[in-house]
Amino acid sequence: MILRRSSPSTLLLTLVLGVAGCKTPDPKAELEISGIETYWVVDPAKGDTQLIAPAIRFQVRNKGREARSSIQATASFHHKGQEGTDWGSDWQQIVPLGKPLAPGQSLLVVLRSDARYTQSGPPESMFQNPAFEDATTEVFLRVGSSGWVKFGRAEVERRIGSRSVQADAR
Repeated sequence: MILRRSSPSTLLLTLVLGVAGCKTPDPKAELEISGIETYWVVDPAKGDTQLIAPAIRFQVRNKGREARSSIQATASFHHKGQEGTDWGSDWQQIVPLGKPLAPGQSLLVVLRSDARYTQSGPPESMFQNPAFEDATTEVFLRVGSSGWVKFGRAEVERRIGSRSVQADAR
C-alpha cells in the first residue's frame, strides 16, 4: 500500500472549493411574500375572561431555482408607537421535513403573538377599552443557515378574524 502526501497547495484548493460549494442562501433572492393580512385572533375563553391576540397571515413563494427544505418565519409584535419594544412573538418552521418548497410553489403562513389582551365581555368590545393599544408586526424569514431578513411590517387591523377565512366560509 502506497500513501501519498498532498501538497499544501492541493489542500488549499480543496478547502477553497469546499467552502465555495457551501454558499449561504439569500432569503430576498429565494423567497417573496404576498397577501399580507393582519387581524386579531380569539383564544378559548378562561371562564368569563376573553382573550385576543394579534396575528399576521401571508403567502411565501419560492422564487428561486431550487427546492428549499429549511425555511423559517418569525414575527415580532409591538404596541403601536413602541416598535423598539417587543410585546410578543411567534416562530415557525414553515416547510415540513421531507417536503421541500419547489420553485414557484407557495404556502400559507399564519403567525400569532403569544401576548394577549384579556377582559370579560365579547372580544370585539376590547377595541373600545381605553387601555387597548393598537399593534404593529414585523415579519422575518430565513433559508437554511442564512441570517434573519426582514420581509415586511404592517399595522394590525382592529378586526376579529381573517377576511380570507370569512370569505372562504361563505
